[in-house]
Amino acid sequence: MNFRQLDLNLLRVLAAVYRTGSVTLAGKTLSLSQPATSNALARLRDFFEDELFVRTPSGLKPTRLCEQLAPAVMAQLLALETLVSGHEEFTPGSSDMHWRLSLSDLGEMLFLPALAGAMRSQAPGSRLSNISVASHDVAAALEAREIDMAVGILQPRHRGIRAELLFREQYVAVAAQTWRPACGEISSSLSRDQLALASFVVASPTATFHASVEQMLINMKLQDRIVLRARHFSALPDLAQSSDLLSIVPEMYARNLMQRYELRTWRIPEAPAYEVRLVWHSSTDRDPAHQWMRALVKQLFHRPADDSACSMTNAKA
Repeated sequence: MNFRQLDLNLLRVLAAVYRTGSVTLAGKTLSLSQPATSNALARLRDFFEDELFVRTPSGLKPTRLCEQLAPAVMAQLLALETLVSGHEEFTPGSSDMHWRLSLSDLGEMLFLPALAGAMRSQAPGSRLSNISVASHDVAAALEAREIDMAVGILQPRHRGIRAELLFREQYVAVAAQTWRPACGEISSSLSRDQLALASFVVASPTATFHASVEQMLINMKLQDRIVLRARHFSALPDLAQSSDLLSIVPEMYARNLMQRYELRTWRIPEAPAYEVRLVWHSSTDRDPAHQWMRALVKQLFHRPADDSACSMTNAKA
């Protein structure tokens, strides 16, 4: 094989397929059609005289040669992009950047509207996509440049990954305005005895920290009080408002719901705390465009530690 005959654009496809294990997903991350991505992979196979990826029940798996090639290709692409970006100026008003963020379903509801509004005002030519990445895959997706940054309940411990705390909060209970505990006094908090007599609806999104809500109920020996499990947080407000079910949700989400639904919130004992972070790859530290976007995210969502408490005046009897 002659390296001079290799179309270097194909290497981005190699890296994307290696990371996603899917031709279709690789195409989406590169804004390529499925046929174009398949054609690029076929050309790579011809050049290297190797299958590069073999189909398995869990997706495409790299061959031995691909396992040697792909990590080196990804590292070189990162280094080249960092070198080029470091010499560019960034003007938000004239930018046509396509930003790729990773937000959970709940993060999309809470963060995307404000971020989209700010971008339309300051960088109207830019585009924004939420690329769904499981929490345990965020570091690899950042390294492969399939996403530019992530916002969520993330605790990155990978080399080369940067993170900045945006805010800390806890979970609270949410119920219909007419809901009352079955025993004890009514205050801004629910006791263990009151929780033990409640019926719960919980959201169980996959691959996110929010599974700790159910774990909390298990630790409190209340798992038998869970009568309904929803896949997404978006189902919870209507369920809580129209039933006698109690839902445990992140505090920021509860505040958001209070503006649109007839609900009330309650403090709960042993509530799991959580930290929301902005996460990015160190290769973009000095990139002017990425610096601007990180500053915008922090401007919109960063809150000092003493500002994280949620007002609970609505919980009075």
